[in-house]
Amino acid sequence: MSPRRTTAVSLSATAALALGLLHPPAATADDAPVEQITNGDFADGTTGWWGTEQLTLDASDGVLCTDVPGGTGDPWEVIVGQNDVPLVAGETYAFSFSASGLEGRPVRALIQEPVDPWRTELDERPILGAETTRYEYVFTAATDREDGQVAFQIGGSDEPWTFCLDDVSLLGGAEPPVYEPDTGPRVRVNQVGYLPHGPKGATVVTDAEDPLPWTLNAADGSVAAEGETTPYGTDDTSGQNVHTVDFGGVTAEGDYTLTADGETSHPFAISADPYSALAADALEFYYTQRSGIEILDEIAPGYGREAGHVGTAPNQGDTDVTCHPSHPCDYSLDVSGGWYDAGDHGKYVVNGGISVHQLMSIYERAHTAPTGDPDRFGDSTLALPEQGNEVPDVLDEARWEMEFLLAMQVPEGEELAGMAHHKVHDERWTGLPLMPADDPQPRYLHPPSTAATLNLAATGAQCSRVFAPYDADFAATCLAAAETAWDAAVAHPDRLATAGGEGGGPYDDDTVADEFYWAAAELYLATGDAAYEEAVTSSELHTGDVFTEGGFDWRWTAPLGRLQLATVPNGLEDRGDVRASVVEAAEEYLANVAEHPYGLSYSPDSGVFAWGSNALVLNNMAVMATAYDIGGDVRFRDGVLEGLDYILGRNALNRSYVTGYGTADTVNQHSRWYAHQLDPALPNPPAGTLSGGPNSDAATWDPVAQANLAGCAPQFCHIDHIDSWATNELTINWNAALAWVAAFAADQGDASAPASSSCEVEYTVHDSWPGGFNAQVTVRSTGGGLPEGGELVWSFPGGQAVSDSWSAELAQSGRVVTADSLGWYSGSSDSSEATFGFLGSTGPGPNASPERFTLDGSVCG
Repeated sequence: MSPRRTTAVSLSATAALALGLLHPPAATADDAPVEQITNGDFADGTTGWWGTEQLTLDASDGVLCTDVPGGTGDPWEVIVGQNDVPLVAGETYAFSFSASGLEGRPVRALIQEPVDPWRTELDERPILGAETTRYEYVFTAATDREDGQVAFQIGGSDEPWTFCLDDVSLLGGAEPPVYEPDTGPRVRVNQVGYLPHGPKGATVVTDAEDPLPWTLNAADGSVAAEGETTPYGTDDTSGQNVHTVDFGGVTAEGDYTLTADGETSHPFAISADPYSALAADALEFYYTQRSGIEILDEIAPGYGREAGHVGTAPNQGDTDVTCHPSHPCDYSLDVSGGWYDAGDHGKYVVNGGISVHQLMSIYERAHTAPTGDPDRFGDSTLALPEQGNEVPDVLDEARWEMEFLLAMQVPEGEELAGMAHHKVHDERWTGLPLMPADDPQPRYLHPPSTAATLNLAATGAQCSRVFAPYDADFAATCLAAAETAWDAAVAHPDRLATAGGEGGGPYDDDTVADEFYWAAAELYLATGDAAYEEAVTSSELHTGDVFTEGGFDWRWTAPLGRLQLATVPNGLEDRGDVRASVVEAAEEYLANVAEHPYGLSYSPDSGVFAWGSNALVLNNMAVMATAYDIGGDVRFRDGVLEGLDYILGRNALNRSYVTGYGTADTVNQHSRWYAHQLDPALPNPPAGTLSGGPNSDAATWDPVAQANLAGCAPQFCHIDHIDSWATNELTINWNAALAWVAAFAADQGDASAPASSSCEVEYTVHDSWPGGFNAQVTVRSTGGGLPEGGELVWSFPGGQAVSDSWSAELAQSGRVVTADSLGWYSGSSDSSEATFGFLGSTGPGPNASPERFTLDGSVCG
């Protein structure tokens, strides 16, 4: 996630011309506190105070009151303020005032720079009541200034109301604020649950050097297990002295707590299915992130809202957007739809690319992995308006974003035709809270970039494969756009997005070799074309180590290509080496999990936790999960399960980073419409929303992080505050990583050792011709006979379809083919082999052979 600023305001001419009256001299650190506010008790009427042009200020009764008009969109459209307030850098101030107004109405109290970029020293959001209430805040000034501004932003209400203010004070000499996070009990666990036959670890924060006794307590108070902790020492990522607990031997399902060193953990479950709900919720998050459509409360209770950016006033919409004035063009595009990227109203192709890719990969994994379950995300499995259309819901959701990505392509006949615009967002930053439908800002397309174009090429190629069984025309559209984008990127290989700009994140990227590799891999998998195969195998990344200690994200996408080549059936000559490289990388991440006292798979070389570290943690787990899918080594599966513990509460802050999951969960992620912390009438983010997590790169911090987290150990560099976008934002790509890993975890059942395969399948294409092929399938028993009345099931990798069969009856739904037992075994229950054949059509792309077969639900080797 790229740094973003959210404190921009615009003052009216009245505010700009407000009287600048004399103020007391600024207090120095050695002086007694001096009042910095002029006429804070309004004994001298409104002297020293100003209001925006809609307001008439009245202090005739010794209290400043003003009628606030309704129908304003942003808080800063209506302001009461005072200019020329002096501040001394390093001085700590107490800012206090009394106020009343509309019951439950949030306002924004600021001490800030008086001009663009309006850097803030204090930014608080008191909730007013009808009765006068005293509000007090403490902050330390970062900058010397004689021209500080106190501003009460009071706009944003649909209905008119009256704001009253009194006894405003700003005094130096206050005690500096100290942020001490509430970390709860010193025993840290996965607050959601553990699988009965999976790993079960916990961490104890303690000064003790020797082992400590621990007890696992059932809900009825009985002791389910006991043992001794294992001392670890000081954990560098948290600065804590810790011990670890292993209670993996407990398999009985139920609710538990863990006690050690006089502390008892948050409650948790041992359950055979703790992750199915999370897997669904993490995907349903995307519906409420949709742009260009009304969000229906009957589908997402509590989250209903008007359609955003469809051109209904005051919204200027995304249906007719032209290029940014700094890079003008002579066309406009309808780029409505898609997902809002994060807590703002921007939509970004490079972040949308990895996000929609991982959603489509959830679908692909369900059809290719030994533990995959095609039914888990089939039609009508998610709360979406597209239920019942005979398309898997995860693909319905992916299509909403994919159609936006297609719309961002430069039209034929224009300069840079075929490339993709990098992003679309507001001219300037908007404030919080602000519903998408109320955003009044102009919207612009930003210049095409090679990275965005390759994201379109990669996801368009993947789209053509996954949609082929459900919508051949849309699949063809995706592939045509992908190939056009590839050609455009090859023609313009160095058009890089740059940092800077207003109104949205830059998403700058100075290296695109990784995007070229990913796009080539997806196009090869979609078409089998030799040119794309050459682009894959000739890339230095193909044999290089693309898996870093820090994980992958939108900026580094080469691992996506490697994972796809390893798991999607294809004829790449060195595919065995590709698969081996994934396993090798997984070994490194598994070692991180095993060695870290919090089971953390993330170990950046610099020791600095990056912005969005939680998604990097999860993407490392996705590599381990893929290694398990490749070879079935349960160590990798268990590494993923233990790694999830960190995300769900087994961490230094004792916090689940997923809203709605765990006793102590993050609920104030940075967002303009999930903004309950700022406006009680608005909701918190929906269940299944991931927080970006610890960010120890202080150069990227927001003012809240700067004010509270100085000197933090990496794991402590997080605060559950809506204004901390650097540590607590939500984004579509972070949730995609959560959704992928949660889907994997949900497929693991009770995590018992996988049963040995009792069958093997030989799938042979005997003949092929343009558009068709002839295949034979032989099923062999590897232990006893074939089951009488059994069913063999597989999924085609692309758009293949069965047209006729013999020695078996074949039925196909989407890409899933079921062969029933009629006629395909020799009539004896101890038969060890059966053969049948069929004719099929290939659809677009290569006729890759399926690699996963199940016989009566058990995977054949």
